Amino acid sequence: MKPPQPLRLDERPAIPTPRDIVERLSRFVVGQERAKRALAIAAYNHLKRTALRRTRRQVPIRKSNVLLIGPTGCGKTHLARNLAQILDVPFHVADATEFTEAGYYGKDVELIITELLAKAGHAVEEAQRGIVFIDEVDKIARRTQGHRSGVGSRDIGGEGVQQALLKLLEGREVTVPLDAAPHWSRQEAIPVDTTDVLFVCAGTFTDVFAYAAEGRGLGFGARDGRRRAARAIRQKDLLEYGMLAEFLGRLPVVVQLDELSQEELLAVLTGPPDAIVREVKELLLADGVELAFTDGALREIVRFATDRGLGARGLRGVVEEVVADLLFEAPERRGTRATVDAAWVRRRVDRIDPATLH
Repeated sequence: MKPPQPLRLDERPAIPTPRDIVERLSRFVVGQERAKRALAIAAYNHLKRTALRRTRRQVPIRKSNVLLIGPTGCGKTHLARNLAQILDVPFHVADATEFTEAGYYGKDVELIITELLAKAGHAVEEAQRGIVFIDEVDKIARRTQGHRSGVGSRDIGGEGVQQALLKLLEGREVTVPLDAAPHWSRQEAIPVDTTDVLFVCAGTFTDVFAYAAEGRGLGFGARDGRRRAARAIRQKDLLEYGMLAEFLGRLPVVVQLDELSQEELLAVLTGPPDAIVREVKELLLADGVELAFTDGALREIVRFATDRGLGARGLRGVVEEVVADLLFEAPERRGTRATVDAAWVRRRVDRIDPATLH
């Protein structure tokens, strides 16, 4: 009897290696090297697995769904968005808080696949090798104490949604509507197999962190400008938080992201091709206004974002408020040059409501 032949990928087009994926992610995402590597490995194996299954061969490779854990503004969604641009597969972003247990007012989880199918141009085979990013999964933690007290209670937006997502995460043929409109049960529906759909889930899990030294200077809540050192999250912590063991079991790759340091936030402001400072400079240059930021101005923006726990996500709102007057007056200031310094920033950030920047 001949030994089994090794799996060959020669017949398929070349796919990016994990190193290629990390290098391309690093052009747009500052820091978070562990998360980049974990996502790159999961994505590469996902592409290999789907390519091999297209040859109709039995492939003993199971998909590795990913759970990203980290504070607001650390880059979870940004990582997923840029991964979608690197990989030539359908990609959909869903918010876990939109869904409820089947039979209640709200979206059914099957609509995640409907929306992925739409991104694939309603090509079922393409959708079946796609990637789904589900944000805010910490918001569907079990909200009742029935598992401890023995008292049964429905949790239609928490435990019920986790239970409903199990079949999608594990990989099963599900019947989904062709349209995500209300009353989809009256519409045409088709079967889609989620066996090869890769799921990347993300959440802040803010309350799950335990801080050393009574919380001084450690954890995601610290605001001293230094690198935050939150301890590693264990599966036990997530279970106590309210996540189901069955749900976590279908997310074998767990990556804890770091809070960005002030130096990394400075790099976010100016480094990537889509950096907000580059963007506003281009906008003003289109009106003939040359804009410059001093180093002190950039550090003042970062300090404001750090003190208020806004993370990288809040930087855009701060910068747009700082240059709002210039953007308004730009058509009238053609041919001029403007310099934003630290004093300019301080005068304008004082009027910002941080609640509007999250």
